[in-house]
Amino acid sequence: MRHFFLTFVFLASCFGQIGPAGTDPNSDIVWVNRPKPDSLPAGVSHHTYFSQSMKHEVGYLIYLPLDYFEAGARRYPVIYNLHGAGGNELHGQQAAEILHRGISNGQWPPMILVMPNGGKYTYYKDSADGKYRGETTIIRELIPHIDATYRTVASRAGRAIEGFSMGGRGATRLALKYPEMFCSLFNQAGNVFHTADLYDPSKPDVYPNNYLGKDKARYIEDDAYLLLAKNLDRIKAGLRIQVACGTKDDGHLPSVREFHQALVKAGVDHTYWEIEGLAHKQTEMLAQYKGIWFDYHVESFRRAGLTK
Repeated sequence: MRHFFLTFVFLASCFGQIGPAGTDPNSDIVWVNRPKPDSLPAGVSHHTYFSQSMKHEVGYLIYLPLDYFEAGARRYPVIYNLHGAGGNELHGQQAAEILHRGISNGQWPPMILVMPNGGKYTYYKDSADGKYRGETTIIRELIPHIDATYRTVASRAGRAIEGFSMGGRGATRLALKYPEMFCSLFNQAGNVFHTADLYDPSKPDVYPNNYLGKDKARYIEDDAYLLLAKNLDRIKAGLRIQVACGTKDDGHLPSVREFHQALVKAGVDHTYWEIEGLAHKQTEMLAQYKGIWFDYHVESFRRAGLTK
């Protein structure tokens, strides 16, 4: 386990209201975003699936390694790459390019990369009014669709989840909530908050109250720290965790450090690193560490018995 002990003051203001009071920041979500012709990286294609929970199509990108169509019955592990706030399914292409390059030069074994559309500001949670199913559409709809449509390793041993910012935050909560579904988690500068402590029905226009509603049970169910305690044995048994954040990422580093310390206290073996001088910039993070970017997931798959 690699970690750094640093003193910090938690900035509660990082988790405030999204948009003007009473507004719905998700009202203009576009659930299917068609890429421009010939704009996608090698091996990447755009598709849709029908969301039964939301009653409409949802788009996703998928990267298939070059040997996928020549490998017969071979099955592949899958990495789910969750986009950040304001994004959509078109926002994971740099990671796909890095993966393709690494597979092509023999650095990494062939894998599938899925880039879902989780909605602009759902934080990969279901809204209380049922309009937005950020969690349900990933866990109950997209993953089963991918397993049914492509030759995947359809088990915990063949699934990893990651994301930057909102994507890292969502990936962390989903992995802790469903540790039986994933063997590897990579949180890239994603805030990890005590959601249950933010429940305040007197502020219905302030996030998360304007999204999760009046039932406190929903806040408890979405609290990553409570999920860590609740599912600790299952997390220790099969989920590998990596967390990274820039030292100049003032809006995310405090909660990322707190989550790291919670993992240490809980005895969860994990990898934690801070990138000196980096602000909240995904492109720079990827460019700086592209040579090792998928090493952690590959090792997770190897330990699960999938790759050598």
